[in-house]
Amino acid sequence: MVIEVNGIRHALPDERGEERLIDFLRSDLGLHGTKNGCGIGACGACTVLIDGKTRRPCVTALRTADGKTVLTVEGMESPDGTLHPIQQAFIDAGAVQCGFCTPGMLITALALLENNPDPSDDEIARAFRGNLCRCTGYGQIFQAVRDAAEKMKGSG
Repeated sequence: MVIEVNGIRHALPDERGEERLIDFLRSDLGLHGTKNGCGIGACGACTVLIDGKTRRPCVTALRTADGKTVLTVEGMESPDGTLHPIQQAFIDAGAVQCGFCTPGMLITALALLENNPDPSDDEIARAFRGNLCRCTGYGQIFQAVRDAAEKMKGSG
C-alpha cells in the first residue's frame, strides 16, 4: 500500500489497511493539524483532500487512500513557508478563534475554490454544511472564502 501525503510517498504494509487514516496522519506522520473532533465524520474538523475531494479521515480506512494523494492543512503552505491565500484570508478576516475547526475549514475552502473560483454565498454555505464551528458564527469564515477567491483570481 502506498499513500502520498503532502507530496511525500509512504509505503505501508497491507495489514494496516483497516486502520483509520487520521491515526496514521497524527501518530505516524505527526500531522496534528488534522483534528479528531467527533470521531464519526460529523464535525468536519479532520477534513483532508484525497485526490482533490474532501474526506473525513476519522472514518476513512487507510486502504481507501492506497495509491492516492492526501493533502492536509500542513500541505497548503508553500515550501518556503508562505501561507496559502486561503490561510492568509482566514487570518485577515478574523475567521479563527479557538482554531480547532480551522484546518477542516481551510481544506473545505480549498476544495470549494479549486472547483468553483467564484462561489455564491449559497454555494459557500452548502460547501461548509458539514463543518461545525462553535466560535465564529460563520460570518468571518464565509468572508474569508470570498476574500481568498478574489485574491486567487488576481494571482492566476
